[in-house]
Amino acid sequence: MKHSTQQWDRERCLDEDQRDPLAEFRDYFYFDDTDRIYLDGNSLGRLPKRTPELLGDMVRSEWGSGLVQSWNDWMDLPRSVGDRLARSFLGASPGEVIISDSTSVNFYKLACAALDARPGRKVIVTDSENFPTDRYILAGIAQQRGLELRTIASDVDGAVEVGQLATVLSEEVALVTFSHVAYRSGAIADMKEITRQAHRWGALTLWDLSHSVGSVPIELDEDDCDLAVGCTYKYLNGGPGSPAFLYVRSSLQEELRQPIWGWFSQDDQFEMGAHYVPKGGIERFQVGTPPIVQLQSLALSLAILENAGIERLRTKGMLITEALISMAEELLIPYGFRLASPAKAEMRGSHVTYAHDDAALINRYLGERGTTITDYRTPDRIRIAPVPLYVKFEELYRGIETISEVVRNRRYASQ
Repeated sequence: MKHSTQQWDRERCLDEDQRDPLAEFRDYFYFDDTDRIYLDGNSLGRLPKRTPELLGDMVRSEWGSGLVQSWNDWMDLPRSVGDRLARSFLGASPGEVIISDSTSVNFYKLACAALDARPGRKVIVTDSENFPTDRYILAGIAQQRGLELRTIASDVDGAVEVGQLATVLSEEVALVTFSHVAYRSGAIADMKEITRQAHRWGALTLWDLSHSVGSVPIELDEDDCDLAVGCTYKYLNGGPGSPAFLYVRSSLQEELRQPIWGWFSQDDQFEMGAHYVPKGGIERFQVGTPPIVQLQSLALSLAILENAGIERLRTKGMLITEALISMAEELLIPYGFRLASPAKAEMRGSHVTYAHDDAALINRYLGERGTTITDYRTPDRIRIAPVPLYVKFEELYRGIETISEVVRNRRYASQ
């Protein structure tokens, strides 16, 4: 997708839409109101058109007719869907990813397993801009176990820097954990080098991929990562509350034992025996009964994304966020907005954040009007996510124009 440095006006946007190699994929998604501009797909992805029909058929035939015997087909879904995700979007091998539980539960499981695998080490390292749930879970684990949580003061508008690790890494560190793409700024952390630095001191790494999976290329095996988690309802469009995933490097799987011993990770699940013996491989990181309906929804969405391909998604993601920043120079910056994301496309994911003193009021007004949907994050940030799979350039232009008009005329101030 070639582009020039000319200004991003409506005509150029229409031209880019005409030659967009991902244009056909917009038709795969449900749009009930073509006038509403949805720029919050990094919180909840759009509904694929086929999902209601697929789930209706599945519920009637597999649940309705097949009843409990459908478990013969369902039992392997967490592993088989995990393998698809691993192959297409995580740079991982078969048997290293499983769909299970929520991101928070998976994060807890893997953090505890990593700490148990490094006995005698008393330090966990994270950063101040890591996603709140991750920080809360780490603080709780540290308190329960009498460990030290070392928190790097990272840039609210950027990502944790490799150079900052020198002040916190030592032979006392058991676990180093960050987000690959920062939830607030969209900045990308140097996963490969950070992992290398942690390994130099013998620590394990745990990455949160929630804002990167389906948005930017990820190479977990190539980057020698140990552990990772992520959600499936943002760029993967699995639906609200769709199950999360976890990754465990194959060479670590037999060494680690996760703390929640559920019957889906029991070696002989239906023996109903008195003692717990974990399964081998990635299945040992499951807990309870998987959400079959939403696994089917996720599998359908993954098929769409696989056809689009992560390289094409990344190419458009970089271009459309460049377009956003260019539009904002003329339409937002003069009215009190400040870029709060990396300016270079290769340093950010597929959302761009702007700071404004009245960000909360502006975002609420836009949401109540319902014409342009953005997202607010404290203390004064509006996140804008033109998801490459289904957002048009011209649609983005109209959205930025709307925000500009609302702020220029202070329409939000009267609510």
